Amino acid sequence: MPILLTTPEAGIALVTVSNPARRNALGPEEFQGLEQAWDTLSADPHLRCVVVTGSGDRAFCSGAQLDADFSQVTDVDEMIDRALLKTRVFAPPMVAAVNGHCVAGGFELMLCSDIRIASTAARLGLPEVHWGIVPTGGAAMKLVEQIGHARAMQLLLSGELIPAAQALQFGILNEVVEPGEVLPRAMHVARMIARNSPIAVRHTKRLALAGRQDLWRAREPAERSSAATVRASDDRAAGTRAFLSKQDPVY
Repeated sequence: MPILLTTPEAGIALVTVSNPARRNALGPEEFQGLEQAWDTLSADPHLRCVVVTGSGDRAFCSGAQLDADFSQVTDVDEMIDRALLKTRVFAPPMVAAVNGHCVAGGFELMLCSDIRIASTAARLGLPEVHWGIVPTGGAAMKLVEQIGHARAMQLLLSGELIPAAQALQFGILNEVVEPGEVLPRAMHVARMIARNSPIAVRHTKRLALAGRQDLWRAREPAERSSAATVRASDDRAAGTRAFLSKQDPVY
C-alpha cells in the first residue's frame, strides 16, 4: 500500500507515505491513498491526534512523481486539493514527523500540519518554478500567511532547498532533532495533545483557523486557472523534459 494507516497507540493515528524507492513521491495511488486516509480519520470518533511521516529516513515526501501516469485521473486539481488538504481545515490536530527531504508537494503536505518536527538531515523547499510548474498544493496561498512575505517569496520564487536549521529559523518548523529521534519526538508531542480534552483541542484548532477554509476556497479558482496556463506552456514541457533527463532546464 502506498499510504499506510496505522494506530500505534489508542487515539493516535500514524499516516506514512510509503514509496521509498522514489523518495516517497506522490503518484496517483499515493494521492488517492491520502484522500482516503483523511476521510477515514475524519470519521473516527476516538481519534485525538494524527502523525504524518514518510517511509525510511531519506525523505518525508519528494512531491509529485513527474514520470507517473496521471492521464487516467479525471480532475488532477481536485485530487491534489483533497490529498494535500489544500482548501480544507482538517479537524483533528496533526503533527508532521519530517524524517528527511521535504520538497514540493511534500512541503505542501507538511503545511497542512499543526506542529512540525524535522530531522537535522532534512532539506525543505519548493523547486516547482525551476521545473516550469506552479506550486498548487497549497504553498502559494498559505506560505506567506504562515511565515511572512519575504521568507515565503524567497522559497516560492527561488526554488532553493534550505536545511532544517534555516527552516526552523524561518518559522516553518517547531523543532529539529537527530534523525532517529524524529518519529519518537513527534509521537511524544501527539501524546501530550491526546491527553488533553478532545473537544477542547478540536474547538481550539477550529477557532485558531476560523475563516481560513473560506479564504482558501475563494482563492482556488484563480489558482487553478494559473495552473492550467502554466501546464499548457512551453516552459512546462521544457521543465519536465529536463527533470526526466536529469538536466537543468533552459528557458
